[in-house]
Amino acid sequence: MVTKFRHLCFICVLSCVCAIGGFASAQSIPPSVAIIDDAAVEQIREWLKNPVVEMSIVAQNKTYADLPQEDVDRLDKQWRTERKGDDQPLIAAILSSPLSNYLTQIQAASGGLFTEIFVMDAKGLNVGQSGITGDFWQGDEAKYQKTFPNGAGVVFIDDAEFHEDSKTWRAQVNMTIADQANAPIGAVTVEYNLSELARRRGL
Repeated sequence: MVTKFRHLCFICVLSCVCAIGGFASAQSIPPSVAIIDDAAVEQIREWLKNPVVEMSIVAQNKTYADLPQEDVDRLDKQWRTERKGDDQPLIAAILSSPLSNYLTQIQAASGGLFTEIFVMDAKGLNVGQSGITGDFWQGDEAKYQKTFPNGAGVVFIDDAEFHEDSKTWRAQVNMTIADQANAPIGAVTVEYNLSELARRRGL
């Protein structure tokens, strides 16, 4: 009886070790960002062609054209403060915009493939987004610095990162947004659920 009990205990411990090992492996080895291929990027470009994208960016570029950096910093600080409180006028104004509504629909229609989408203006300030981002100003981050300043057609795919809450790998696709004359007007960040994309590709 003791031998049988010890055998069952050994099986339980072995199962736990295997499960932990499998989780550790899944956490340490992300799917390759190379699976975000040209077709995936082209899909983003297609829904960026909706007129609400260009109109929203152009309007905000005009509004903030002469905004000094100290005011950009002030708005960014206000955004981060509002995230912690109940009074959120700046956040509410952005989230209720037609562009934010459009991006929210795009994310919802992806069935979990997109986990975050936000569009930036020429200064790197958010114009529209599918959820509340950590910052209002992205101008000091690679997602903006490696896209908009480098011209139309630029795409920058960042390294994969593990999202602890969902236990999934994610990667951000960042690209310059140009107007109909192919002049850069802003940028977009689309965060992929890399684990879900790999599943859909059978990888």
